[in-house]
Amino acid sequence: MITRGPGFDLAVVGSGSAAFAAAIAATGQGRRVVMVERGAVGGTCVNVGCVPSKALLAAADARHSAATAGRFPGLAPAHLPLDFAELIGGKDALVTRLHAEKYLDLAAHYGWEIVHGTAAFTGNTDDPVLEVALNDTGIRRIEAAHYLIATGSAPWAPPVDGLAEAGYLTSTTAMELGALPRSLLVVGGNAVGLEQAQLFAHLGTTVTVIEALDRLAPFEEPEVSAAIESVFCDEGIAVHTGAALTAVRTRDGDKAARIRTDDGIERELCAERLLVATGRRPVTAGLGLERLGVKTGTCGEAVVDEHLRTSHPRIWAAGDVTGGPQFVYVAAAQGTLAAENALNGTARTADYAALPRVTFTSPAIAAVGLTDAQAVAAGLRCDCRTLDLAHVPRALVNQDARGLVKIVAEAGTRRLLGVHAVADGAGDLITAATYAIAARMTVDQLAHTWAPYLTMAEALKLAAQTYTADVAKLSCCAGR
Repeated sequence: MITRGPGFDLAVVGSGSAAFAAAIAATGQGRRVVMVERGAVGGTCVNVGCVPSKALLAAADARHSAATAGRFPGLAPAHLPLDFAELIGGKDALVTRLHAEKYLDLAAHYGWEIVHGTAAFTGNTDDPVLEVALNDTGIRRIEAAHYLIATGSAPWAPPVDGLAEAGYLTSTTAMELGALPRSLLVVGGNAVGLEQAQLFAHLGTTVTVIEALDRLAPFEEPEVSAAIESVFCDEGIAVHTGAALTAVRTRDGDKAARIRTDDGIERELCAERLLVATGRRPVTAGLGLERLGVKTGTCGEAVVDEHLRTSHPRIWAAGDVTGGPQFVYVAAAQGTLAAENALNGTARTADYAALPRVTFTSPAIAAVGLTDAQAVAAGLRCDCRTLDLAHVPRALVNQDARGLVKIVAEAGTRRLLGVHAVADGAGDLITAATYAIAARMTVDQLAHTWAPYLTMAEALKLAAQTYTADVAKLSCCAGR
């Protein structure tokens, strides 16, 4: 049976950050909104992404810190008591609570309808319609003045011989394990791979990381890569960089992975589990975009203009599905932007010049703005300085000086172009750097801006002071 609902101002496909931000913006203007979701309401972040992974990372880091601080004499970190089922249960309870409070309850508060089913576009170019195969039974046709595609992204695995047959974990399924693996191979040394590797290592799993490029965190500054690789090696995490995964087999219940290094050497690595963290791809398959002439890119992304409009004048897209930066705060900002542009014709755009990013390792990696190489490629002359955390009072008090802060500035003007950090609380430090770059501050201004003593953010000021002083010769309490 096909039912036809009333017309809406905005129909949203998906229910993650971009979708909810758009729906909140639209209903706040008194517009009629409907949302279609085929799976769990809330999308990746709350269900299988940011929330569960960071909850487990915090718990694993606390356990590791307790072990390395000597609170359990005679026990190595891997041998500390661990109730894995209880850990997963706590994560699940948090997800359930936030799923209700921040998604289901919010939708009810703002008053938009959530339709549970799988949506695809039908109709013709002049009159697009969403046809939803309902999860319970039947089909519902939804008509709207504008449509927003906010279907996000999903983990992607490369076409490796034997990988699919052997089976593998992703960042999603790794959060659903019922038992802690004794050993784990992590394929991918960027943000997700680094977080997952350290998470399981801190819980007691023997972990090996394989990265095809020549260093961990390959898109960060080389100094950052070296710092995090040093941390991993000190923690007993084996690292193979410049190593491509060429084949996977199952042997005696384990995964046997064949790798080839850049110099042509081949070797085999074995572990109980294999986790693939080689990126995510936009989810657009099955939406029927081709029927309406909506262009998609080589990775399946919905191609949009600077206003987030697709090649169809009434269809918009926001979040990971556009193939842009895959951050929940970007998705939310784009959702709001797309709704306002669609419903009000505001033609607003987003500025990504001071877009921060954080990898929640311990210590964390964070960055904002340009790398040294990016600045040079843009035709800018750079003046870069790096401050070791051994010169930061907060790090000394924490008795953990692993890490650094690097400033990329324009030579001559000394205008801040980028800031990169490896530090405990690097995300908070980089937030301050984000404001400084957005305000077009110079390192001289930053060096003379107030910074609270015994905060990690003070490292930003100290790094700026390296342009005019030897910070090793400054009083740790007085500075200058």
